Amino acid sequence: MECRLSRRGSALLRGKPPTVVEKTTQRIPTVSVATHREDPLYPRIARAVDALLQRGKVVAPVEVLVGMGLLTAEHLEDWRRGRVPYLERVIDCNLTRLSRLLRILRFHAHDLNLEPSWTGYRRRGKGPKQRLRFTKTGDRRLEEAYATHFVWPGKGSFHRPAPKEAGE
Repeated sequence: MECRLSRRGSALLRGKPPTVVEKTTQRIPTVSVATHREDPLYPRIARAVDALLQRGKVVAPVEVLVGMGLLTAEHLEDWRRGRVPYLERVIDCNLTRLSRLLRILRFHAHDLNLEPSWTGYRRRGKGPKQRLRFTKTGDRRLEEAYATHFVWPGKGSFHRPAPKEAGE
């Protein structure tokens, strides 16, 4: 545990000892295939994915964000029309949590036997059809994570895969 001294006002000048402020840092464990279901975000992600699969065969990360209430449909449309420079600017979530969310979504989609499919996002409306950015930095891996849709490969509507046996 790291401690630091703080000087509130002029406590030292008044003959009082400085107060000790404890600084604790709690690190959230990295999400893995084995632990993604225990993450606090998992139930919300699973509900959003289930709602999308009831309507169709494709799960898009931006639609999951809308389903979770972290992104409004208006902000999404503004971004698609090029009025917002990058999508992360209008998502109501910090970047660390957002990265964790994308990772959990990928694991959950794998569990549901959905196939990843990269999708190019281009600006809508008048003007040049420029490629849209998801992140401020343009990090290739994050841009890919946002642009990867998960598609149900089967015929007909989505149905959950049978649970795997413990011995398999």
